[in-house]
Amino acid sequence: MECEFPTINANKQEIKEIFNITKTIAVVGLSPDETKDSHRVAKYLQEHGFKIVPIYPKEETILGEKVYRSLAEIPFEIDMVNIFRKPDILPLVADACIERGDVKIFWAQKGIVNNEAAQKAKDAGMRVVQNMCTMAEHRTLL
Repeated sequence: MECEFPTINANKQEIKEIFNITKTIAVVGLSPDETKDSHRVAKYLQEHGFKIVPIYPKEETILGEKVYRSLAEIPFEIDMVNIFRKPDILPLVADACIERGDVKIFWAQKGIVNNEAAQKAKDAGMRVVQNMCTMAEHRTLL
């Protein structure tokens, strides 16, 4: 798959607003491996007051939080879905967010872009961020 340029994306002011309204972040692809970006970023967000909800196919807990196998399994409200998966998975993640009905922010991490999925999420009323790191963006606001 060719790399896409993000045609749908939040600006810096919108990102600031996103962090102000976000309390709970489901991290799709949160690895238990401490050397992986998903783990380091989720740990940083957790240390800065966000509730982290790991989505991963294995493990029972990651970063002290119960691991869920899918977004559909999470029994409480999710503000943001932070995605650490390949771009071709994003349309499925967008569908799962839409099906839940409570996700406000669809965030694809640095290097991850899928404009079709982003448009789907935006059309459903979500704010969309692509190809940006939540940790790096949060740090710029401190």
